[in-house]
Amino acid sequence: MKLIKTEDAVGHVLCHDITQIIRGVTKDAVFRKGHIVTAEDIPVLLSVGKEHLYVWEKDDTMWHENEAAEILYEICAGEHMHPSDIKEGKIELIADTDGLLKINREALVAVNSLGEMMIASRHGDFPVRVGDKLAGTRIIPLIIEKEKMERAKEAGGTEPIFTIKPYKKKKYAIVTTGSEVFKGRIKDTFSPVIREKLAAFPSEEIGQIYVDDEKTHILEAIQKQIAAGADLIICTGGMSVDPDDCTPGAIMATGARIVSYGAPVLPGAMMLVSYYTNKADGRVIPILGLPGCVMYAKRTIFDLVLPRVMAEDEITAEDIARLGEGGLCLNCEVCTFPNCGFGK
Repeated sequence: MKLIKTEDAVGHVLCHDITQIIRGVTKDAVFRKGHIVTAEDIPVLLSVGKEHLYVWEKDDTMWHENEAAEILYEICAGEHMHPSDIKEGKIELIADTDGLLKINREALVAVNSLGEMMIASRHGDFPVRVGDKLAGTRIIPLIIEKEKMERAKEAGGTEPIFTIKPYKKKKYAIVTTGSEVFKGRIKDTFSPVIREKLAAFPSEEIGQIYVDDEKTHILEAIQKQIAAGADLIICTGGMSVDPDDCTPGAIMATGARIVSYGAPVLPGAMMLVSYYTNKADGRVIPILGLPGCVMYAKRTIFDLVLPRVMAEDEITAEDIARLGEGGLCLNCEVCTFPNCGFGK
């Protein structure tokens, strides 16, 4: 940095805050470090006693923090998001659509490992809404080497670190199993929970079939819902490993690809996730077998899986296995999900 006359500072970048003190009125910075001085600023600077200023010396090998912040934003931002205003080398990413936030975690770590820059975000694989803050970025020094920002581009890779997968409208169908419900001995209290969960996403229910505990009858019900045009099929009841619980076997009998039967999540250990490819039209239809806990627990594995299904973000066996860390819901008296550790 160098010291120059304030009258000669137009176009230069301040290397320190300029504070104004008016007794009983204010004590605050009128200009922040990194501010680019304009002609209009000169009288103000002189009025606070600044006849000389320390400014950044222009160097073709360096970026100003705000210039570098724009580069960092470009590394981070995918479609369906926009930047906040730049301030002191800081830019935030704001969501433009409802959807599922996806993060290239390896690239995020790689950029953060470079030093002198940082990216802090919310958790990936969780829902976001229009206007949500997705991440905050900052260039830490006032100036940073251009070469370092080139390394940041390489570390970030060819794709954005953050993307949003918008939800797709899905026609869903319910297959409710269990002789006690089928024969009217007890009231179906499961389906209202499913409808409430799906109401948070673009969806349309196209039908519900009640069926007893016979495997062949459950299979026929699932096949009917496929033929009816369901994009998503949700099966309830008969999901444990007891001999008379036949729903998993019926789902397997459709020919669906089973991703996982069982998950390291409580509540929700007996969840079944599968994908059925319809030979008639090539559609890939998720078929979910929901454990009984979904009916009565505030939050379960269904809350972790459903947003990904609605965004058509394919779930893998590894994804399910990784849910073990953070997969224990603490059943808090006041539920703050998703602003808690469940599923993270």
